[in-house]
Amino acid sequence: MVGLITLGAAVLRLIHLGAVAPDPFYDAAVRSMTLSWHNFFFGAFEPGASVSIDKPPVDLWLQVVSVKLFGFSSTTLKLPEAFAGTATVPLLFACVRRLWGPAAGLAAALALAVLPVEVITSRSDTMDAVMMALVVLALLLLLRACETGRRALLLGAAAALGIAFDVKLLESVIALPGLAVIAWLGLPSAGRRRLAELAVAAAVYVAVALSWLTATLLVPAHDRPYAIGSTNGSAWNAAFVFNGTERLGGKNPEPQFTVYEARRRYPQATQSERDRIPIVPPSATRLLARIGPLSGVRLGLELLAALLLGLPALACTLRRGPDERRRGADGHGDRVRRAAAVGLMTWMLTGIVLFSAMQRLHPRYVEVFVPAVAAVLGVGAAWAASPEGRARMTVLAGALIVIVIYAERLLYGTPIAWWVTLAGALGAVLCAALARLIGISRRLRLALAPTGALALTMIGVLAIPVSADIRSIRDHVTDAGYVGALPSEEQRLVSAYLRTHQRGARYEMAAESATGVGSLVVQDARPIVVLTSYNARVFTSVAKLRRLIARGEVRYAFLNTSCGRRAAALNPACAAPARWVRAHGTDVSRQAGLSRGGLLWLLPGASA
Repeated sequence: MVGLITLGAAVLRLIHLGAVAPDPFYDAAVRSMTLSWHNFFFGAFEPGASVSIDKPPVDLWLQVVSVKLFGFSSTTLKLPEAFAGTATVPLLFACVRRLWGPAAGLAAALALAVLPVEVITSRSDTMDAVMMALVVLALLLLLRACETGRRALLLGAAAALGIAFDVKLLESVIALPGLAVIAWLGLPSAGRRRLAELAVAAAVYVAVALSWLTATLLVPAHDRPYAIGSTNGSAWNAAFVFNGTERLGGKNPEPQFTVYEARRRYPQATQSERDRIPIVPPSATRLLARIGPLSGVRLGLELLAALLLGLPALACTLRRGPDERRRGADGHGDRVRRAAAVGLMTWMLTGIVLFSAMQRLHPRYVEVFVPAVAAVLGVGAAWAASPEGRARMTVLAGALIVIVIYAERLLYGTPIAWWVTLAGALGAVLCAALARLIGISRRLRLALAPTGALALTMIGVLAIPVSADIRSIRDHVTDAGYVGALPSEEQRLVSAYLRTHQRGARYEMAAESATGVGSLVVQDARPIVVLTSYNARVFTSVAKLRRLIARGEVRYAFLNTSCGRRAAALNPACAAPARWVRAHGTDVSRQAGLSRGGLLWLLPGASA
C-alpha cells in the first residue's frame, strides 16, 4: 500500500512539471554554475561570478547535476525537488509505522502525499522540498538510534540535519527543538553518557551545518563572489542576517514580495482569485485563513485535523497503561514512543507559533513543519478510528463535525469535494459506531476500524486537499518567485541586439540590479556588470563602471525600472550608477526594436 501512495505522490509532483513557471533567480545561478567549478562551489548568480545567491548552493548542486544529465529545461530544473518531495512520503511512513503501527503510518504518508502546500512546493523551483526530505531522514535515523542505542545512527541524524541547514538555513532549525526532545527523552543511555552523546551529536550538527560557510573563508576575499542580500558581501552575513533576523522581523523584503493590505478589496469570486491574495498578517488564526496561498484548502484543513485528532492521541500515548504499571518500568518501545509523541507535538507547535507570528512568510517556508503535521494527523486518525474506548469515538465525531463546518466555510457554494468530505465524515462515524455496537468479536472489531472508519476518516479529511492539488496542477501553480523575469519579447529583442553589437566586449551589459535580469542570464549565459545589490546598495561605482567602459569591457546598460520619488533610497533605478547612465548614455531602445524607451543604453565613451 505504501508503494501505491508513493506512486500517487510521484504523479502529483511530476505530471505537467515542465509547465510550472521556473524561478529566474535560482535558474540563472544554475546556468552559471554549469560553466566552472568556481561558479559551482560558490553558487555564482552570473557567469562572471561577481555576485552569488543569498544561500549555500547545496540544493543547486543537485539541479546542476540534473541539467547536466538531462539537459537544461524547466522540467530538469525541478526534478530534484519533485523527487525529494516524493521520497519523503515513504520516509515518513517508516517513521510513524515503527511506533504507532502500519495504519497510522499509511495515514501519515497519505496526508503528506496530498498536502497541497507540499505538492506545490515540490513542483516549484525552490530548495525547500530537499530540505524537508533531509529533516525526515534525520527523524528516521534518530528514532532508530533511540531504539538500538547505536551512536552512529545518532550522528547520522545530526549530519542529515546539518545538511538540511546547508540547504535552507534557519528554516530547517524549526525542526530542531522537536528532534532534540526526542533525543533527550528517547535515547537508552542515561546521565553523563547521554549528555556526552548529545554533545558529540551537537558538535557534528554544527560542523556539518557550517561546513560550506567555513569553506568559503578558505578562498581569498577577492576571489569570493559578493553574496546577494548581505551588507558586506559575506555569505555568513547573508545567511544569518538577510535570511535570519531580517526575515523574522519583516525587514527589507526581497523584490516582488507583496504584502496583504487590510483596507484593499481583493477579488474573491473564484477560488483561484482567493488563492492569489497575499498571505494575511500575523495572527493566531493565520494558518487557518480562508484566503491566500497558505489558505485552509492548502494547509489549514489538515492542520486542524492534526490538532483535533492528533493531540488527544499523542496525549494518550504519554499515559502509562495498566500493563506498563504492572511491569513497573517503561518498555523499550514505550519509551521511544513517548519521546516521539512529545517531540512531534513540540515540532508542530513550534511551527504553528512561528509561522503565525513572523512578518515575512512565503508558503514554502512551512515545508519544514508539514511532516510533523502529517505524522500527527496519521497517528490521530488511526487512534480515533479504533473501536477501543468511548473517548475515541467522541473525539472522532467531534473532530469530523468541526472539519465539515470549517470545510464549508473555506469554499464557495457546495462543490463536490465538500459533499465527499461530508459523506466520508458521516461514514467514518457510522462505521466506528457499528464496530462498537454490533456484538462481534474483538478481533473483528479491531479489523473493521482500520479498513472502514480510518479509510472514511481520511477521505473526509483529504477530499478538499486533493481537489486543491488537481486545481493547482491544472493552473500550473508555483511557490517560487519571478524575480528577474523579463517579458519574453523584450528579452528576445535585447538579447539579439546585444549579440550583434558587442564588438568583443567581455560583459554582455551592465544591469541596474543583481536580481533584475535573471531570465536573460539563463538564456545567454554571459557575464554581466552588476550595478546594485538588494535595496539599491551600490555594487559597481560610477568610477569603476567608467574604467570598464574605457577598457572596452562593457558597452551597454539595461535599466528596466524607473526612478520615482517613493522609496527612492531602495530603488536600484535611483542609485548613482543608474542615474549616471541615464544622464550620459544614449538611449538605443528604439533601435533595438523595443516598444518603449529608456531600457537599453549605449554607455558614454562606447562607440556606436
